[in-house]
Amino acid sequence: MPEVKRASRTFRFGIFELDDATGELRKEGRAQPRLRDQAFRILLVLLERPRDLVTREELRERLWSSDTFVDFDHGLNTAINQLRSALGDTAANPRFIQTLPRRGYRFIAPVEALDLAPSSPPSRSDARSATRSDGTGAPPADTARSSVLSDATELPRVSGAIVRVLFGLIQVMYLCFYIVSLARLSKVDEILTESAQPARLILTVLIATAAAGIPVRLYLLAAAAFNYRGLHLKFRKLFPFLLPLDEIWALAPFLLVEQIGVGLAIGATAALLYLPFAQRSLLLMSLSGGRSVD
Repeated sequence: MPEVKRASRTFRFGIFELDDATGELRKEGRAQPRLRDQAFRILLVLLERPRDLVTREELRERLWSSDTFVDFDHGLNTAINQLRSALGDTAANPRFIQTLPRRGYRFIAPVEALDLAPSSPPSRSDARSATRSDGTGAPPADTARSSVLSDATELPRVSGAIVRVLFGLIQVMYLCFYIVSLARLSKVDEILTESAQPARLILTVLIATAAAGIPVRLYLLAAAAFNYRGLHLKFRKLFPFLLPLDEIWALAPFLLVEQIGVGLAIGATAALLYLPFAQRSLLLMSLSGGRSVD
């Protein structure tokens, strides 16, 4: 009976990859100086539980045997410092390893685990199954992507500062839509009445969505301006709410159809329909380069 071997895994986060079988750390596909054993094992524990708190006591029990006479605190701090140095991370503004004082550590960046599945027939020994490890317990995904939406590994690297500027400008644009429309409600009512549309219903939707959208856009604008930690995670939670809101406001150019013409109104609406997905991709681009906006 063929021997069944344990599947090896490659953890991908930002521009880094870690092979749990060889201990090799790669940056943009290039091998980096080898991590010390304790630093490698700590990183492996954190990657296996992204966004979970891993306590100092748990690390002591798992990685330091009870009969080892070493200064645990010094050894742990040294290993964490080596990891941060290898990843270009800092304790003050972490992109990967977050310190929770006197409690432990948390890996805060998105992690993708690629499992090299062992198989009895040699011809299938290179079959891979990709698992999205985002701390939600999601089931393994098929090698063929089941979603048309991009992830951070497929997007080009972009500076976090550029991402925040572009993301902030999009929020300003939406705020202008909301505020100008509310300031000119009488004119909007006149346009809708002349176009034989159900003016009262459309006005009610316009007022309700603008009133809901203004505080959300102000929050996102402040988050981009002040570099809130975990902005991409916060936006992902807001995305199901923002998507229908933005798709409704994508029709705003048709309020100016007599001034700009039908063709330009259709073109502007088509661009605005894509804008929610553009915001999502922008935030993921900062992750693909290891320079997260969080």
